[in-house]
Amino acid sequence: MTDAIATELLAFAGRLADEGRAIVAEAVQATHTIDYKADQSFVTATDRAIEKRLRERIEAAYPDHGILGEEFGSYGLDREFVWVIDPIDGTAAFIAGIPVYGILIGVARAARPWLGVMDLPATRERMSGIAGVSADHNGKPVRCKPCDGLERAFLTSSNPRFLTDAERAAVGRLDRTVAFTQYGGSCYSYGCLARGNTDLAVDGGLDPYDVFATAAIIEGAGGVVSDWAGRPIDLHWKGQIAAAGDRSLHGHALARLSAAS
Repeated sequence: MTDAIATELLAFAGRLADEGRAIVAEAVQATHTIDYKADQSFVTATDRAIEKRLRERIEAAYPDHGILGEEFGSYGLDREFVWVIDPIDGTAAFIAGIPVYGILIGVARAARPWLGVMDLPATRERMSGIAGVSADHNGKPVRCKPCDGLERAFLTSSNPRFLTDAERAAVGRLDRTVAFTQYGGSCYSYGCLARGNTDLAVDGGLDPYDVFATAAIIEGAGGVVSDWAGRPIDLHWKGQIAAAGDRSLHGHALARLSAAS
């Protein structure tokens, strides 16, 4: 069952997503100012504007909560509730006009993914979820689907450039085993997993703000999310992620990722 604080925070996260979508709507009409971060990833004025607005709203409404954001750092990670924000997941797609980017607003509870909202401004879709409870797409309940083997599985993975050589080799082993692999898709691919359109999502080189919102949604839809060793992720995790709609399939995928070449 959903407790009162979950209902309150999920509604508040939805209002934050509304504000983020409005900022994106204005930005898509303008020429993007693009900067490069230390890791050579893209960042735009829109990324910064969204995160700044959301942080202001959170700090005013919940001053006792922590925040971890992609653009402006973190504080209070030891608090019970920590907001985890990726103002635009898929900034490269946003710049290119490919409509798979999204605004990710998660809440960690006791350092674990607990509640999430993913807003997709280009397609006017929204997903939300509470880990272990429920998930929805545009207000309608969604569930992950079962899959009876890797050879029948539809896998998604982000740009291979984000992976180390060893990680590319591991994903390559999985790719050769599954029915099909779709590369790219940013956060949208994780939403497809929660909706039962795909079966597996495997990535590396990530941070909590990349996955906390979508992890809560997937776990709310009955799926499972871990690192490649099967360990749960928390606010201090970074790197590899493996998500599946089916627990047995998840175990088979982990075994394939760790198998000898």
